[in-house]
Amino acid sequence: MLKIESWAVGPFEVNVYLVWCTESLQALLIDPGGETERILDFARQESLTIRYILNTHGHADHIAENAVAKGKTGAELLIHEDDHPMLTHSEHNLSLYFEAPVTSPNADRFLRDGDTLTLGSLTFSIVHTPGHSPGSICLVRDGLVIAGDTLFYRGIGRTDLPGGSMETLERSIREKLYILPDETVVYSGHGPQTTIGEERRENPFVWG
Repeated sequence: MLKIESWAVGPFEVNVYLVWCTESLQALLIDPGGETERILDFARQESLTIRYILNTHGHADHIAENAVAKGKTGAELLIHEDDHPMLTHSEHNLSLYFEAPVTSPNADRFLRDGDTLTLGSLTFSIVHTPGHSPGSICLVRDGLVIAGDTLFYRGIGRTDLPGGSMETLERSIREKLYILPDETVVYSGHGPQTTIGEERRENPFVWG
């Protein structure tokens, strides 16, 4: 059985997700952008072992505490190869333009479209959804998608940042996400949950 908890952290209120298998107590930490110590305390209380740290993309607000999380857990750090340069270069992850440049350890493994990630009895499909960034990815399994900054409640990720493309993002959403069942719950990188059906009908940026 799958369980998921989320925390909105940092000045951009990034949604950090902790996903785990209730049988094996193996966990996946997604986009550790802040408050990592508090999240790890929760994981310890639940007797979880964090096996992976996954970045849905490489912007600073989503990778800010990769180093903290990896140092405390020893978990494998995963990202799509197209966003890997953002981990170690503050100019690429855009933090150079703020007060505190962010750098991260290198990834232990790259994720590519069509890969699977196994967590105890749970299996997730990796779906490459470029447009917000070249290496944006989503995690998909029956009934849910963890969408990073690809798709929001009545919104989409910005495409005016380096590496962004509105045309590419629209194609990613229509061809990779809007094909999922209507009832699929969308856990976004910012903001509230939604469903694929709602966004296909109501999202003003990308119509189904």
